[in-house]
Amino acid sequence: MNLNLDIKRCLSHEAGPFMQLVKYGIVGVMATCVQTGVFYVLAATWLKCLNPDDWAVKFMGLPSVEVSDSVRACRFAVATSLGFILANIFCWLMNRWFVFKPGRFRWYVEFGMFVGSATLATVIALGVSSALIRYAGMMTTLAVVVEVVVSFLVNYFIRKFFIFKG
Repeated sequence: MNLNLDIKRCLSHEAGPFMQLVKYGIVGVMATCVQTGVFYVLAATWLKCLNPDDWAVKFMGLPSVEVSDSVRACRFAVATSLGFILANIFCWLMNRWFVFKPGRFRWYVEFGMFVGSATLATVIALGVSSALIRYAGMMTTLAVVVEVVVSFLVNYFIRKFFIFKG
């Protein structure tokens, strides 16, 4: 058994189902980091939507601002949306290059389906998170966690039961 051949096979499009799942998970974590990173850069600079009591302010030393919950919810939605766009482009490219074998659909159809399902999931998650900020005064960082979890669950459901069979 040649270790180099085994590693190359695991990293190729010909990897077995378990390795494909592992690679899908790795790409998902990386895409989440891209989205969250973009969000916090925007939340701390251009869109300023972190309250002084936010965990990101306390533990990462990010700047805060005192604004109403409705303004904060709106800025949260914009920062999340911009992070979503960049993360989905990154995720789609990584899935094509690293996880799945492309070619079932033309690239633009594939991209449209990929982004369409992610958009629906994010709109639902963003609605839940924004409502929790606006009506329950939830901390922005906690709303980010809620958004990621809800988006993951909705994405999984849509892709498992509507896009992919089984």
